[in-house]
Amino acid sequence: MSEEASFPQDDKQVLPAAPAPTPARRGGGVAILALLIALAGAGAAGWGLWQVRQLESRDQHQLGLLDETRGEARSLAKREQALAARLAELPSAEELEERRRLLAQVQGDQQLLARRLESVLGASRQDWRLAEAEHLLRLASLRLSALQDINSAAVLVQGADDILRDQDDPAAFAAREQLARALVTLRGLSEVDRTGLFLQLGALRAQAATLNSLAPGFQSNGEGSFSMVADGDGSSRWMQLWEALSRYVRIDFDVDQQVRPLLAGQSLTQVRLALTLALEQAQWAALNGQQAVYQQALDQARELLESAFNSDNPDSQALLARISELSQRPVAIEPPDLAPALNAVQAYISQRQAARSQSKLVEPATESSVEAPAEATEAVEASEAEEGSQQ
Repeated sequence: MSEEASFPQDDKQVLPAAPAPTPARRGGGVAILALLIALAGAGAAGWGLWQVRQLESRDQHQLGLLDETRGEARSLAKREQALAARLAELPSAEELEERRRLLAQVQGDQQLLARRLESVLGASRQDWRLAEAEHLLRLASLRLSALQDINSAAVLVQGADDILRDQDDPAAFAAREQLARALVTLRGLSEVDRTGLFLQLGALRAQAATLNSLAPGFQSNGEGSFSMVADGDGSSRWMQLWEALSRYVRIDFDVDQQVRPLLAGQSLTQVRLALTLALEQAQWAALNGQQAVYQQALDQARELLESAFNSDNPDSQALLARISELSQRPVAIEPPDLAPALNAVQAYISQRQAARSQSKLVEPATESSVEAPAEATEAVEASEAEEGSQQ
């Protein structure tokens, strides 16, 4: 059941009366309201101050950006001025075209001059090499005629042939053929060792200067009148005297070879001097390639040894054998004639010079024909420029 049912409802319900407000409570509410208003004002003031600070910092940042922008603008202005100055210094289009034309002309002239210089230098270098080949052949001929030096002459002729081979010219075939023949002839000759012969003859001269004669020996066969004398007899003293005298005087009736007189003193000195002079003459002939003089000097030395010294002298026999051996050695050869090879090389050089002079006569006509189209092209360009200016 509800409260209405439990309590009887009266016609006039009596409500309790509200208490009257006190003055203290009113003062507290106003203070709180004022405090709230002050707090709101302080918050608004702080927010406003923060906004002002933010605006100031933003203004300062914008001012910095503005200064940077102004600096960049000033640098760009300076660059623009520098570019404008450079552009002002640059030539005009007509001047650039004129310079391009002059540059093309200079390049063409330079190429033509380079070709001429290359041809001149190449020809001069080849001329020098050919002159060197001719000089080598002359030197080889001189070595053969004066010194008969086969090896040196062959090397010189081979050098001349190498120079002609480097020319790589079919016209040099005849000259190289003559050089090949000269090389074959030189390599077929035997080398003469003149220096060796000179030294060997010098050694024989030193040996001849100390050559001595050998005293003849005598061997008794024991068949003498004094050989029957017994030892201890009075005749033994005569035997000793005979032996002493026999050292100076010997008589042999049954000798089987000729005994030459014993050389001593001035006679031995004269024989040594004559033998030394003969060997010295042989040395001179060996160095100068005089075969007849060389043979005659050695024959004279051999005759001196055979006539002045005995055959049983070992020193004289050894010297005689050595002289006989050296007399068989040649000191001169018949040098080949290098004149055909030299004439062939000279003919080849003359042929090249004639061909070069003929090419120089033809070259000016070719250059004039090449320069004519260039002049025609310049005239056409000038006429086109005049027409464009009139339009």
